[in-house]
Amino acid sequence: MTSPLAGAATNRRNFLGLAGLGVAALAGGGLLSACGGETGSEGAATGTDKIASLLPRLKELNLGIPKPDVPGVRPIADGYTTYPSTLVDAISETPGKSGKVIKTMYPAWGPPAPALGSNQYLAAVNKELGIDVDPSAQDGLVYADKMNALLAARDVPDLLCIPDWEVEKLPRFGDAVKALFEDLTDYLSGDKIDAYPMMATFPTGAWRRSVWNERLMAIPNPTDGPYAWGFFYRKDLLDALGHTYPKSIEELLAVGKAVTNPSKGVWAFDDMFAMVQMFHKVPGADTGWRLKADGTPEHKYETAEFKQAAEVMAQIYKDGLVHPELVASKGADSKKLLESGKILFKQDGMGMWQGMQAEQQKVTPGFNIQPVPIFSATGGDPLVWGDDKPISYTFIKKGLGKERVEELLRVINWCSAPFGTKEWQLRQYGVEGTHYTMTPTGPQKTELGFKEAGDQYFFVSGRSPVVAPTPQTPNYVKDLITYSNSMVKFLEKSPWDDFKLEFPTKYKAETVPTEDKITDVVRGRRPLSDLDKVVQEWRSNGGDEARDFLAKTLSDAGK
Repeated sequence: MTSPLAGAATNRRNFLGLAGLGVAALAGGGLLSACGGETGSEGAATGTDKIASLLPRLKELNLGIPKPDVPGVRPIADGYTTYPSTLVDAISETPGKSGKVIKTMYPAWGPPAPALGSNQYLAAVNKELGIDVDPSAQDGLVYADKMNALLAARDVPDLLCIPDWEVEKLPRFGDAVKALFEDLTDYLSGDKIDAYPMMATFPTGAWRRSVWNERLMAIPNPTDGPYAWGFFYRKDLLDALGHTYPKSIEELLAVGKAVTNPSKGVWAFDDMFAMVQMFHKVPGADTGWRLKADGTPEHKYETAEFKQAAEVMAQIYKDGLVHPELVASKGADSKKLLESGKILFKQDGMGMWQGMQAEQQKVTPGFNIQPVPIFSATGGDPLVWGDDKPISYTFIKKGLGKERVEELLRVINWCSAPFGTKEWQLRQYGVEGTHYTMTPTGPQKTELGFKEAGDQYFFVSGRSPVVAPTPQTPNYVKDLITYSNSMVKFLEKSPWDDFKLEFPTKYKAETVPTEDKITDVVRGRRPLSDLDKVVQEWRSNGGDEARDFLAKTLSDAGK
């Protein structure tokens, strides 16, 4: 399986539309209680010290799995360049006992895999589970629409995957969690996690993020990479043109102009405004907040760095360096444009890297994509956006009863078995000879494997983060972790790291409208001078309320 999210929160910015869910779906649903026991409309902040007793106790597995070949600097995951010669049988008990089908839902990108009943991969994994998991894959690009309908109707499946970047933008999400999902505190906190030893290996920080309303409400899928974005380039094509990756804004603009050739159907960039912001050291933590020198919160929209970044991005559009098919769109086809050489640079999550490299090198000999190291446009060290938040959360439907909840947790535990186990290999690749062939460097998927074995179980489980070997791309693990380790020392630090934040409803609801207005400005549909007006509207429509909330959070904590 090549997950679109493996390596980082890959497609998180493709889901901005979900922010509108909260008001329509939740306000009318009678979901009244908020995170931390306060009203959701005002926001709530729970100090991590208050929830320590709720969390599972971290415990290592002593399974005899080999040590990693390429260690990561935390929170970077460790990597393996070689596949274990012997796999461990980690779970002897069959998880499923009731015979009752488990309905799941998760986001997917690309063609859907065949459904239960016509999928040999699902049949093989379900046989080991002792129960049928019936996954419902929903288009990741419009996952918000399905979520909207589910939460509004209170019609959720047994196991529901919600990506972290979606959660961040949902007004009153704590209300929905309390109303619709099972409280897992009494099943998993402290030593209770011993019943599910695979999940006991998850980082404590991932569990901390899984608390709402001061209760443990979800199973996290811990990230194996903290970076929100990567800036990828076609190294093979740049090399052929005699150029290299940019190390400054000036070089970025220069190489963009040098490679753009409309007569040949080639442009430099997709919409990479997030990267341009990062190059200018615009704050990205906690939806874009930092502290000013006087200790008061300041949002990125209000900073000189953001205005500079907007000016640069607007100039890139004005100079015609962005592919015209993307100027009036959300950029959904930009991957194909990079693959075909119609653009040479692309902003995306780190998880894009391996899958694209593996597929396109079969089509284009010498195909090579690499990430541009983050640089600073303003001097000094760069600033890298990122955090150790989970990729996603798995919620269990409320009211199923103790025996059913424990059965679902056993299934999730099986799906969470780590790299080096037989369970992991079956979940990852399916059946040998059918879904993969075993080579000296590890399993390689067959055509049927690519068709049938996707993310059906990945998104309803957690797993101990690791970067596994990829025989099709033997340099990938070392390249990824070397790049990741070199950038990790520049990760942005948040003043609110010690808090689980639930932002005010009004502020969350304003996120998408404001981003849409800013998109119009940088793409030239509104004058750049309108930026100040947009920011003032944002302040009036929730920005100042969020500022007061964050200031009070620190003040109440004596910080």
